[in-house]
Amino acid sequence: MIALSLAEIAEVVGGQSHDIPDPSVQVTGPVVRDSREVEPGTLFAAFVGERVDGHDFARQVVEAGAVAVLASRPVGVPAIVVADVQKALGALARHVVRRLGATLVALTGSAGKTSTKDLIAQVLQRKAPTVWTPGSLNNEIGLPLTALSATEETRFLVLEMGARGIGHIRYLTDLTPPKIGLVLNVGTAHIGEFGGREQIAQAKGELVEGLPSSEDGGAAILNADDPLVRAMASRTKAKVILFGESGEADVRAENVRLTDSGQPAFTLHTPSGASDVTMRLYGEHHVSNALAAAAVAHELGMSAEEIATALSEAGSLSRWRMEVTERPDGVTVVNDAYNANPESMRAALRALAAMGKGRRTWAVLGKMAELGDEALAEHDAVGRLAVRLNVSKLVAVGGREASWLQLGAYNEGSWGEESVHVSDAQAAVDLLRSELRPGDVVLVKASRSVGLESVAAALLDAEGEVAAR
Repeated sequence: MIALSLAEIAEVVGGQSHDIPDPSVQVTGPVVRDSREVEPGTLFAAFVGERVDGHDFARQVVEAGAVAVLASRPVGVPAIVVADVQKALGALARHVVRRLGATLVALTGSAGKTSTKDLIAQVLQRKAPTVWTPGSLNNEIGLPLTALSATEETRFLVLEMGARGIGHIRYLTDLTPPKIGLVLNVGTAHIGEFGGREQIAQAKGELVEGLPSSEDGGAAILNADDPLVRAMASRTKAKVILFGESGEADVRAENVRLTDSGQPAFTLHTPSGASDVTMRLYGEHHVSNALAAAAVAHELGMSAEEIATALSEAGSLSRWRMEVTERPDGVTVVNDAYNANPESMRAALRALAAMGKGRRTWAVLGKMAELGDEALAEHDAVGRLAVRLNVSKLVAVGGREASWLQLGAYNEGSWGEESVHVSDAQAAVDLLRSELRPGDVVLVKASRSVGLESVAAALLDAEGEVAAR
């Protein structure tokens, strides 16, 4: 974080100083909520969780080097006491962002946010110091913590914004007002909470509503291939830039194809020129993500050649998202178990089919959460798609939703041993260990709550076997 005195922080967040002998002492390190991340100069934000109360670690973090604790009650060590730690964290982030000279780039969408954020960060980092959201910390706590990790040298701040209802993204844009806003897509992720795709579009579009005007440098980057996203152009006063495979897109891809290993290649076209891209990531769905990143980079002054080179060299920065590992016996494990929704599940299955040409393919799939009344139909559709893509064997893991996956496969024509329903992760591991052959490709994917990353880990090392059990 940029250096701020405890007195200034207390004023910004409307807090009271307790047990602070010298208010002029500065916070020079990061703001953290995990006591294990404390370092000299840190400000520790004490949250009360379901199982752990951060206030209980106050003395420990100060002894480890924290300057003070941002707390909701006195803790017997230097502290700034506020009524609501989360709101105070947001107020501090807003203050720091206003003082930064950085350009804020915010993005949202139903699928692909984290992968796209990682691509944008890797491209922009070639131009100037860049800070970005780690993993998927895209909510009202994770976003301020990311913003507060920026320093005086930071020139680009890339923030992923998630939403579980109307008003969430508006709140986040108020905390960290972006100059460039990117909307990837409107799908069915969390549709059970929103109530429909139109409501999801309403929520995602709050991002472009919060942008400055085109005269003030605001830019809304929208997916030309998604009608609900493209319609958001009417909701912003910022300059609109379209990306996609549509001929009307300002930043578009032509000659899209997959290499023999399942990696996308295409010709990138921008208003300043064209250049070829061959990505290190897996799956054709990354073409759209790459175009979104390219549109951001072009708006910030990078050439087509610079962007294409950066995209061709970019990798995955976040765990369990199409992580591809080949075992010594030739079995390839694709760990995409961080999360799942219908759009990302379909993309992963298509990537599996592309990677598995001439090889046996396994889709180890579990529940997609928060689909509401659409849950049965969406799980059934994924099971059917696995059959249509000629996946060699579908392993549906878990309870009711897994049975729907298998039912879809069965109804599409998988009547023999092409699909199986197992009760849990260990049962899946046992099945795979007994039936995998050298050269097979295994995809592992489900919503985060299912924890199928343990299956991938068990296939790759002994520690993973313990985790699966």
